[in-house]
Amino acid sequence: MVQGDGVEDGPHHGDHHHHSGQRLKQFLRPDGRQVHVARNPEEEAKLKLQLISSHDNQETGFDVLIHGTPQHLDALREMRAHHEERRLAFKKQHAGVYDEFEQVHADLDALSNELTLLTEKGVELDASFSRFGYDAHIRTKEAADSSSGSSTPSGAQKVQRDWEAERHQGQVMTFFKTPVIRQYFHKGLIWRASEREEVASYETFIDLIYVAVIAINGDLAARNPTGTALLQFAVTFILSWKLWGDLTLVISWFETDDIFQRLCILVIVSALLGFTTNLTHAFDSTYTPLLAFYLAQRMFQALYFVLISWQIPMIRGGMITQIMAILVPVALWIGSIHVSGANREGLIWFAIFVDLFGPGVLVGLLRKIDREDTSWLNRRFGQYFEFFPAINIEHKTERTNAFVTLVFGYSVVSLLYQNQDPVGLNAFFGKAILGLIQAFTFNWIYFEIDAFNIHVHAIRRHVISFALWMTLHLPFIMAYVLASAALAKLVLAHDCSNTDPDSLSEDSKINSVSDIGPGLRWFYSAGLGVALACMGGIAMTHEHKDIKGQRVLKRHRLAFRFLISIIMICLPLAKSLDSLRFVSITCALTVLVLCVDLYGSTCIHDSLWRGDRKCRYSAECRLRRRDIEEAVKTGAVVDVEDLAGKNLGEKGYLHLN
Repeated sequence: MVQGDGVEDGPHHGDHHHHSGQRLKQFLRPDGRQVHVARNPEEEAKLKLQLISSHDNQETGFDVLIHGTPQHLDALREMRAHHEERRLAFKKQHAGVYDEFEQVHADLDALSNELTLLTEKGVELDASFSRFGYDAHIRTKEAADSSSGSSTPSGAQKVQRDWEAERHQGQVMTFFKTPVIRQYFHKGLIWRASEREEVASYETFIDLIYVAVIAINGDLAARNPTGTALLQFAVTFILSWKLWGDLTLVISWFETDDIFQRLCILVIVSALLGFTTNLTHAFDSTYTPLLAFYLAQRMFQALYFVLISWQIPMIRGGMITQIMAILVPVALWIGSIHVSGANREGLIWFAIFVDLFGPGVLVGLLRKIDREDTSWLNRRFGQYFEFFPAINIEHKTERTNAFVTLVFGYSVVSLLYQNQDPVGLNAFFGKAILGLIQAFTFNWIYFEIDAFNIHVHAIRRHVISFALWMTLHLPFIMAYVLASAALAKLVLAHDCSNTDPDSLSEDSKINSVSDIGPGLRWFYSAGLGVALACMGGIAMTHEHKDIKGQRVLKRHRLAFRFLISIIMICLPLAKSLDSLRFVSITCALTVLVLCVDLYGSTCIHDSLWRGDRKCRYSAECRLRRRDIEEAVKTGAVVDVEDLAGKNLGEKGYLHLN
């Protein structure tokens, strides 16, 4: 008989099943001697003291072994050999019954594993469900070699990995490997790999280029804040966003991990670099090279989808639709090169619309075909679109969060200026501090307030909520970049008291203006208002958990946020405000939104200023039995610290009650 952590005593079927990760606490030797397993020397001493004081082990005796020691391993090997002999003896004595029992056991294990796969959410999905919400239409697909070997019963864990053997099983890098679909739609279900998809190192490398892309777009718009500059900023930024989104999508869909993939990434990054170098004069003289690099990346992606459709025939229909979604706007972009004026603008915005929403429309049609129905669409094209790649929610959210982090980082870097005054505590520094507080508040709201208590993430909630979540991120990021670029100009403006431009360095003095025009006011304040409203819309796409006794409901806090957004958007109408008061008001409004969210997230049954749970410290000390008996006889108070120091130390833990 064996007993483990969380495992009931009782007979076990065969000897090849064990509970990986569940330590055996005690077992019996063949001679009836009981073996107890301790985790460490402290627990060994404690167990011996308890067993000596009891009378249950006096007749047969007992052993206390430390987990993982040679004595512990020898005892386990002895028990294994003993039970192996029992199994062989039983098989020899009852051969027919034994073989039948083994077959029934194997059949039950196979059925249990299949039922678990089809009807239960696997352990690998628990973390995803906890973070983004449960979805009954998601299944996980085990690796090809995970089912090899002996099967395990329904409650058992996977066999422990042989780390020593894996030392001699290193992987090799190859030039080209057949791509593997990470997750896909099939008959209304999403099948996904059991392994967690991590952000690759080259994705972080690509983010470095987008730091420059964001900065160039924002600074260029703030240099001449007009309506034309706003339209040009929107065009170039949307194209940059599209390039980033396409690359993220392909990485999320397929796993190759070969040299060819790295070379493809290098080609795309080279095209992105060429695109970035032509941003400044895109609507003067470099429109054609700008589009050439953009279309080069798009066509390279189309060629990659051709390769995928050849390598993976099961998703060929989906890849062909993606290629069509690329070629149609490419034709429109090429046409815009050969026209000018209003005709060019019309083609540009039509191409942008097709670029942004065309793939989504196609995915919606494919999802309709994928579901089992009797429509003519399904009967005619269903066999070609039975499988279609799906995005990975963890990867998508992490990459989107990374891009938002780049935007918030740009808003902080744009505040920096160089001071040459001996003191430097002036209105320039005050406006920069206010901008820093404002950026920190936006970061707090986006990453913590709106992501707090999410029950079902927008991506997993519904296809419409996912579309809104994706769509709202673009105007949110664009508006915030525009506001950050304008704020950099407001910080250096010397239109208020205590702003002597001579206190700035020569490089910063060049950008200091004596009057802020209406364009900067609208870019800054309206940009913040739109960004704040879009953040509220993004928060509404999620389904949040209900809290009993919540001080202010989420929908009421979002309504207040939308009201503040309207105030910010209308604030440029107050033309008498100088730059210091202008930035102070927007910062105060942003902090007010944060305070309302923080206050509303608390519960009326709990204290607002501190938690009700107290911290208790408990310790395990190595004590001698004689010291305890003497303290009991004399009635003295036991000094734990003194006894711990006298008995070779102390092991303590913190508990929250």
